Amino acid sequence: EDPSLERHFKGHRDAVTSVDFSRAKKQLVSGSMDSSLMIWSMKPQMRAYRFVGHRDAVMCVHFSPSGHLVASGSRDKTVRLWIPSIKGESTVFKAHTATVRSVHFSSDGQSLVTASDDKTVKVWTVHRQKFLFSLSQHINWVRCARFSPDGRLIVSSSDDKTVKIWDKTSRECIHSFCEHGGFVNHVDFHPSGNCIAAGGTDSTVKLWDVRMNRLLQHYQGNAVVNSLSFHPSGNYLVTASSDSTLKILDLLEGRLLYTLHGHQGPATCVAFSRDGDFFASGGSDEQVMVWKTNFDTDYGDVVKPQKYGSSVDGTHGT
Repeated sequence: EDPSLERHFKGHRDAVTSVDFSRAKKQLVSGSMDSSLMIWSMKPQMRAYRFVGHRDAVMCVHFSPSGHLVASGSRDKTVRLWIPSIKGESTVFKAHTATVRSVHFSSDGQSLVTASDDKTVKVWTVHRQKFLFSLSQHINWVRCARFSPDGRLIVSSSDDKTVKIWDKTSRECIHSFCEHGGFVNHVDFHPSGNCIAAGGTDSTVKLWDVRMNRLLQHYQGNAVVNSLSFHPSGNYLVTASSDSTLKILDLLEGRLLYTLHGHQGPATCVAFSRDGDFFASGGSDEQVMVWKTNFDTDYGDVVKPQKYGSSVDGTHGT
């Protein structure tokens, strides 16, 4: 059964840049070029909250694992931590000297990693709201940074056309993937932590094994990939592209499963819910859409790494 549009949220006054679900799936947060965050309730008839505080476009949002905090990054160079309640109180982190493109909590909720046009990736403690250290080997804007599921590694992607893997403890870059033909807009870890996916302006999605540092899969699209998200099972990947489509890739089969049309204009962001039952997308059309997944009943919960690694080798066009 095809994924189906479940809910439609309208309230932003400019392009939506980022979406994320809380773990309990009760709330969805979106960030927008209109400088606000919106917290939407997945329960019908529950009102949405608009959080105002950033002085410029909100580029990225992320729920903490517990769902008690939301982090946001902005063109105003700050990172904010919000309590997702009626009051919408926030605290401000200042360390970047340019637009903050990416915010991401570690899976234990203790650390925050941020990425910026100042070419750095920064790591913070959440509870003391203290800056810990910078990773600064990128030579252009850093678009995205994510912790590995176990919190030991950080992956970052940049307009310098590289994806870098960092060791959080030693703070050293342990590998650079330089195979992208354009700016790398988005990168994330597979739920197993054994590989990463990256997409960008060369219209490709590439999956790499981070233990062997080799290319596992390559999907050639025909539009800029702005965002991607792994299904929690690790069997699927959804992408958001500038041709207004969302695409769902079957990673076990190594092929394109679905192309979804819903947004008018570029689809800017996409994220699966933490249990994979839904995914949300946002676009330049100011809209947030929630889709019912309607797939993944066959494979069980976790793919065995060897099955995953051997299922596809080399390149697959869509």
